[in-house]
Amino acid sequence: MPMQLNRREMAKLAAAAAAALAGGPAWAQKNSITFGSTNATSSNYALAVAMSKAIKQDLPNANISMIETGASVDNVRRMSKDEIDFGLVMVDTSIQAHDGTGPFQGKAVTDLGVLYVHDISTLQMVVRVDAKINSLKDLQGKRFSAGIRGSGAEVLTREIFSALGITPQWSPGSIQDALEGTQNRQLVGYSKYGVGNSLDATLRELLTSTPMKYVGLTEDERKIVASKVQGVDFITLPADTIPGQPAVLTPIVYATYSSRISQMDDATAYAIAKAIYDHRQYLIDVFPHLKNMDFKAVALKTEQLGVRLHPGAKKFWESVH
Repeated sequence: MPMQLNRREMAKLAAAAAAALAGGPAWAQKNSITFGSTNATSSNYALAVAMSKAIKQDLPNANISMIETGASVDNVRRMSKDEIDFGLVMVDTSIQAHDGTGPFQGKAVTDLGVLYVHDISTLQMVVRVDAKINSLKDLQGKRFSAGIRGSGAEVLTREIFSALGITPQWSPGSIQDALEGTQNRQLVGYSKYGVGNSLDATLRELLTSTPMKYVGLTEDERKIVASKVQGVDFITLPADTIPGQPAVLTPIVYATYSSRISQMDDATAYAIAKAIYDHRQYLIDVFPHLKNMDFKAVALKTEQLGVRLHPGAKKFWESVH
């Protein structure tokens, strides 16, 4: 006897068939999606707002919520507790989570998968001009903020200094704590991820009241860090990034939005990656330098750095021409 289908079941089959003909999955399997971003004072927070707008364009029937968090490490921990579905995670933090090292010692998260890369983040280490800090070695014993507590920037900064055998007097806290501590001279400076090779909004604001400068790595220090810290590359911040100051060598990491592969189905991962790519103009409107970024190339390159693409997202990125 032939199976009888009701109207809803027929609609589901029709949607699946249409998706198959289009070469992609029937997506929006999750009806409610929450993702973690970073601290609201960060330039990346505004980008996360744009991402939320982009995702809603392709998943109009899903409830998309973006929340402020402590960034990479905090986001991985929240994913482990099923508090968020995906979040901002730097590549180096993903590697540490997978390997159960650093802040994830004994608590490995082995199923992280990249959905998309939204930028290349520069670790910008800045100090007050009047602190007379001219090298990383000069930070030995000085009060310095490694970045937002629980962030990937904090973890990477501590790793770099540990690799170099330099021990500042760390001052953990929020980015606001770092700014206020620097302004009132309780701290000599702080470390924070910046956007590309441009001034971070936080630093731009600080410069209106406090003369600051970058402090970078020597070539010998770069070699040491490259040999000891996974998932990191390096760029030179051009001269006059802070007006009147020379170029400096500094670490960079790929900034991804990632989920747990076991917790996000392939269809939803595909849909999120597609939404970001199809509506990338929303991101470019916030960060104009993204106009020149090859979203497909940087997404696929993450696997060369030691992290996984979510299978659903990988299917999408490989389909982009």
